Amino acid sequence: MQNGSMAAVARGRLLFQLSRSKTQLITSVCRASGGLLKCPTNKTQCVRLFHPGSVRMYSSDVKSGEDLIVRYLDGEDSGIVVLGINRPEAKNAISKNLVAMMSDAVELLKVDNQVRTVVLCSMVPGIFCAGADLKERAKMQQSEVGPFVSKARALITDLGALPMPTIAAIDGAALGGGLEMALACDIRVADNDPKYNNVINQPFFFFLGGTQRLPRTVGVSVAKELIFAARVLNGVEAKSLGLVNHAVDQNNCGDAAYLRALDLAREFISQGPIAIRMAKLAINQGMEVDLKTGLAIEEACYAQVIPTKDRLEGLQAFKEKRPPRFKGE
Repeated sequence: MQNGSMAAVARGRLLFQLSRSKTQLITSVCRASGGLLKCPTNKTQCVRLFHPGSVRMYSSDVKSGEDLIVRYLDGEDSGIVVLGINRPEAKNAISKNLVAMMSDAVELLKVDNQVRTVVLCSMVPGIFCAGADLKERAKMQQSEVGPFVSKARALITDLGALPMPTIAAIDGAALGGGLEMALACDIRVADNDPKYNNVINQPFFFFLGGTQRLPRTVGVSVAKELIFAARVLNGVEAKSLGLVNHAVDQNNCGDAAYLRALDLAREFISQGPIAIRMAKLAINQGMEVDLKTGLAIEEACYAQVIPTKDRLEGLQAFKEKRPPRFKGE
């Protein structure tokens, strides 16, 4: 197919994506009380405090059995949503229930224009995600494995396709599918605390897209070496390879990567949300095609920004020498 035809096809696909009708909101997520982390000097004393009105979760109370906690931040952080994996008994391993809860949350985020950045983190100290729940997998019938893997792959694909920026805050080890989940995010921040053996490691064959996303992130040759050797990396090593954007020293509460991710999210939410979404779409689709087609995709994305009030607000703010107040309109 010639470049011109490819550009036309890409533009048609893009416009189809932009014009798709919104899916019906899933009602399994309800608003409840929220969590803030109080950090004393002794890490073992870190506790979560809950205040009404700042968090949306899957039940009216935070319970040890809740595999996922979804927090909609407010105030100056309005527009940031935090997805907190919460399976301490299984080191945040990916189970059928976690996949179902994350899928519901991602479906809601997909159609929520008020959300400007999503942060994926762990609620369990010392571990981001231990990969697949092998104990649960061992109990599955062979006929159950295929459908579960398909649902998990669809979740990771949908996470990667969210229209707003996504940040993985990797506090602790990211193993197997845990790394693959992080690779689906736009930005990755890892801690570098050897006490937690913060490794990014692939001891089993990828099943959630790692053979495709890892080489696109670090390059083909490096990805092959990491996979073939099941290489263990700390945060600094991962950053040197481009696997993570930032590596930070861990703090007493074990949430240094989360705090750095939150700082990044605050930078993102101050920008024009429509322009950010179109930039992400242009980058993601443009990386899969030739340059000429990519430029056509960029042009089509920019065309969506031109008629917005945010673009005019940006021009007016520049003229008046003040910070812009973007509303996503």
